[in-house]
Amino acid sequence: MVTLEDIRAAREVVYGALSRTPLLRSTTLGDRTGTRAFLKAECLQRTGSFKTRGATVRVAHLTPEERKRGLVAVSAGNHAQAIAYAATAAGVRSTVVMPETAPRAKVEASRGYGAEVILHGTVYDAFDRAEELRRERGLVYVHPFDDPHIIAGQGTVGLEIVEDLPEVDAVVVCVGGGGLIAGIATAVKALRPGVRVIGVEPTGAACVTAGLQRGEAVFLDRVDTIADGLATPTTGNLVLEHVRAHVDDVVLVDDAEIVAGIGFLLERAKLLAEPAGAAATAALLAGKVDLPEGSRVAVTVSGGNIDISRLCQHLTDS
Repeated sequence: MVTLEDIRAAREVVYGALSRTPLLRSTTLGDRTGTRAFLKAECLQRTGSFKTRGATVRVAHLTPEERKRGLVAVSAGNHAQAIAYAATAAGVRSTVVMPETAPRAKVEASRGYGAEVILHGTVYDAFDRAEELRRERGLVYVHPFDDPHIIAGQGTVGLEIVEDLPEVDAVVVCVGGGGLIAGIATAVKALRPGVRVIGVEPTGAACVTAGLQRGEAVFLDRVDTIADGLATPTTGNLVLEHVRAHVDDVVLVDDAEIVAGIGFLLERAKLLAEPAGAAATAALLAGKVDLPEGSRVAVTVSGGNIDISRLCQHLTDS
């Protein structure tokens, strides 16, 4: 299990290398939901998402021999960009395998940050191809979420939330594979045990919910959501261990609710969020999060990497 001390150590790696993102008061979101709402703007983080925190910490813990071998990762986009950025900054070669449906902006950004990008089949196929490359080239596989260094790095978001809002009553976190909520919940519960931590998954990719129900990580037969950043077919047992220990509830949102979240953040908070980044806001707006009137709630806006054409399509279709 990752500890508060691990997360504080990760902060020493992250600070100076990455941004300390703001926690922004949203009066309109609070008025609409009967809360005092704050937005943790990880969409303003380097590479456009929280993923760079965990990637930076993981790369910092590579051995000299691992640095020579190089890295391989699989991702729909944000983890790919994060690994590319962190690896290049450390002078390490990186290869990322992305599904052929990965957003063009995320593919181009991953290449721009210095990774070799391989587009391969579906997200399921991409996992298989990454494993083949690991064996063939002797690369070091960097898991997108089920890794203690990744979880510790993402947990630095939780430290910042508590520092900026010591009286926080609840934290609402988007959930894909679960590394972000595992880290945030670990930090928040260690510092403020009474704070509620609520996860938000898309209905079409609820792998953590399925894992909690089964008692172990499972592979979903199918994922279907506009939130490509949350379209993970499985979680990990390390993540589930942290979620069971520290997370109070996990709720679901559908694609229409996510689009409403995107529109709200763009129009009222002036934040450009991708679907994954808007999921937590969507849950609050849709009444999926049950909180006492006037609760001080921090909501993660986890990423802002979205093709303009897809953004326009989502907002037009809504």
